[in-house]
Amino acid sequence: MLAERTGFIIWVSDIKAARNLEKYGSVHYISRRMQYVVMYVNADRAEETARNVRRLSYVRKIERSYRNEIKKEYSSKTPDKTQFYGV
Repeated sequence: MLAERTGFIIWVSDIKAARNLEKYGSVHYISRRMQYVVMYVNADRAEETARNVRRLSYVRKIERSYRNEIKKEYSSKTPDKTQFYGV
């Protein structure tokens, strides 16, 4: 079974040093222009990992991703209009 994951957006001042974040979790994306890293870690160790990453000298700010909390089931109150167009 897959472990529950939590995402972090980490704003950094040095992109080359940001490659070292791979030892704390899986790095999903590194933006060179805006200088941030998207990283996923196990949810049960998320607070401990964030505390350790915050101590690094090249980390400016850490934001938690709220993607897991967004509702993924959509419901439509309006009727489907495709039947009127003969699709």
